Amino acid sequence: MKKTINTKTTLLAVLFALGAMQSYAQTGPKKFRSINPENGHVRCATVEYQEYLKEKNPALVQDKEAFEAILATKIAEAKAAKMQSPNDANAVFTIPVVVHVIHNGNAVGNDENIADAQVISQITVLNQDYRRMEGTPGDNDFEVGADTEIEFCLAKVKPDGTAFNGIDRVDMGNATWDTFAAIDDNLKPATQWDPEQYFNIWVVKFGGELEEDYGLLGYAQFPDLSGLGGLDTFGGNASSDGVVIGYRYFGSSTLYPGGNYFAPYNKGRTTTHEVAHALGLRHINGDNTSCTTNASDSQKDYCPDTPATSDYNYTCNAVDTCPTAAGADMIENYMDYTNDACMNVFTQNQKTRMKTVLQNSPRRSTLGTSTVCEEVAGAEEFKLLNGINLYPNPTQTVLNIAVDNNELPDSFVIYNSLGQTISTVKVNGSANLVVNTSAYSNGVYFIKVDKGNASKTLKFIKN
Repeated sequence: MKKTINTKTTLLAVLFALGAMQSYAQTGPKKFRSINPENGHVRCATVEYQEYLKEKNPALVQDKEAFEAILATKIAEAKAAKMQSPNDANAVFTIPVVVHVIHNGNAVGNDENIADAQVISQITVLNQDYRRMEGTPGDNDFEVGADTEIEFCLAKVKPDGTAFNGIDRVDMGNATWDTFAAIDDNLKPATQWDPEQYFNIWVVKFGGELEEDYGLLGYAQFPDLSGLGGLDTFGGNASSDGVVIGYRYFGSSTLYPGGNYFAPYNKGRTTTHEVAHALGLRHINGDNTSCTTNASDSQKDYCPDTPATSDYNYTCNAVDTCPTAAGADMIENYMDYTNDACMNVFTQNQKTRMKTVLQNSPRRSTLGTSTVCEEVAGAEEFKLLNGINLYPNPTQTVLNIAVDNNELPDSFVIYNSLGQTISTVKVNGSANLVVNTSAYSNGVYFIKVDKGNASKTLKFIKN
């Protein structure tokens, strides 16, 4: 009888354990694909956020293959154009950023209401990483390592035209942000700035299922390719566009030691990673365990110069999870899951992918011509710049820059729709205000007119 009782007791214990495991699976880590076994943190929830957006809006197109086919076509077009004009200087694409620091009434510098210096340190890290700056943590000796020619600036102008330091502090009266829904339905609509002119980053205190259970670092919204090849949308709506980062993972303890951080995610690489998602990059393992490779790397991250990887890596230890494929895991890549100190490389293929998204994706492409990183004009400069007009517009052979009271600007620069510089002119007399456009290709152009420390950008069309 004793043996029978023990057997039943053991069986009940096993069933109880299985039930507990099932309950844990239903409420716990199944929400996220990968949790760091060392510290329980979730490096990134961008893929899970896209799944949430799909559940929220079933009409949202989530056809990965269609998105990638369109992007591949645009990448091929960009490569062909570069081959035809090999001497053209590569254009640096500058992204204007507004950082929304979301707090609950804390004094500046306390908890989630992080100091200005912590925010500035993050923008510095972005520029070091994306420009592969020599002598910084963003430098590397990889043969395929790339200067992406993407830069970031804190906005200097609010939507109402007044001067600004790029940091938008908002007391939302909420202690923590616990779900995607709370952030999408309450936080973003109340705080987002025009995503065609500003790249929105929210710094928040995660709670509930996002922090207490999982220790989430951040997530992003993938870009759209709406209007291309018949796709309505892919990444999500304009109203939710941007990047969300936990406040302890934003900024660099190296550049600003006095901030609020959590090691080993205290060097700013969470934001580097999430911004890259917003510019079209995927995790280097393709969020799957395959080691299959092909010419387009369609089984992984669509970047053939990142070696095949079958898992997320969490440490700086060298590893080769796909020994049958060329190259060991690129644990230094910003799109893996390793600690901040390990990361230091974007590849040439990743650069091409991000630049192509910036040139073609809605809301991304307009950031390159945004003027919100320019100084607010003083009274005299404002009067001059406000009186500038272009005619005829559209134009065919000649574009005239008209100014009030014969007062001349200092200079102007003309850009094409890709942000590439076409012409730079120092204004010495009225003759400089007549632009010969006969050799310009048909399309949209932008002219930035400078006076003192201020400038104004206008659009014209060449027919």
